[in-house]
Amino acid sequence: MKKTMKTASLLLAAALAVMSLPACGSSAAPSSAGTTTAGTTAAGTSAAGTTAAPAETEKAKDFKVAMILDSSVSDGGWGASCYQAMVGAAKESGWETVYTDNVATADFATVMTDYAELGYNLIFAPGNQYTDAVKQVAAECPDIKFALLNGTVETDNITSILPDAKQIGYMAGALAGLMSKTGSIGFIGGMELDTTKAKLECYEKAAQKVNPDIKVSSAYAGSFSDTAKGKEIASSMISTYDVDVMFGDASAVDTGAREALTASEGRYGIGQPGDLGSADDKIIICSIVTDNAALLKACMEDVESGSFGGKTIYGDLSNGCLSVGTFSNLVPDDIQTKYKEAVDQIKSGTFIQ
Repeated sequence: MKKTMKTASLLLAAALAVMSLPACGSSAAPSSAGTTTAGTTAAGTSAAGTTAAPAETEKAKDFKVAMILDSSVSDGGWGASCYQAMVGAAKESGWETVYTDNVATADFATVMTDYAELGYNLIFAPGNQYTDAVKQVAAECPDIKFALLNGTVETDNITSILPDAKQIGYMAGALAGLMSKTGSIGFIGGMELDTTKAKLECYEKAAQKVNPDIKVSSAYAGSFSDTAKGKEIASSMISTYDVDVMFGDASAVDTGAREALTASEGRYGIGQPGDLGSADDKIIICSIVTDNAALLKACMEDVESGSFGGKTIYGDLSNGCLSVGTFSNLVPDDIQTKYKEAVDQIKSGTFIQ
């Protein structure tokens, strides 16, 4: 796994804070995973050579957020978008940021504990797959706050951030159904999580709403980081079922799927959670955009005010935390109009009765 730390001074300050205020009921020094991973030297400088810009306000001295990730912050999809959400929210709030990516499942709790012992105020876990580790470390470190994206846990030091999975599925399915020329679309999930299953169910319903004859193929990769598996699944769907539009809920796996789409003419993908495409994009025809930065910023405000925990912060079309991204020029104007009408119905709750 790879860790990007701020500076030697930040690490030293955090270590001193741990000595005076142990976060997890122990004054022991942080484990090596928290200070030396990926070539970080004893002085605290990272061999990766990347640092975030210093925060612009005095709050940076007082508040720090850390993110752990099982994929990469440069995966071009989920990981990158969640990282940018953290950075964006932290910039607005004046917080320091740090992350560890490519973390194995068995190491989730260890890395979170390391950050807790370094005195980070908030640990951001961007996915339901981190739930067990968050619950474990939150119980062991009651003074540390945890923001769990797509979570369903509410305790004194855990707040769940929950974008509306059903609306996301409806939005993606409606666009896929309208854009498909072969009448066959695909969905790739990482793990069979409740949120992913909800997206798939609503993806199918929405596609069939706009195109009753549509056929939907779906598969789970069993991973969020196996790019090759994503390409393999997508290639199989294309060759076997003539799938021409795909939506993924699988982080780096989605990047592999897009490689397969690129290799076949007339095949398109729908992005999430960031606005991943552009008007000139030939693969991503549009994105379902989740404003995770706004949701995470609300968590930061709760930490600062002392009101954090014991609740879920929801994001949907009605509060602007879900929106339609940039359309590729490949999406005809009439389909854009029909799609926007469908999104309005999804927002009002009249799309699927």
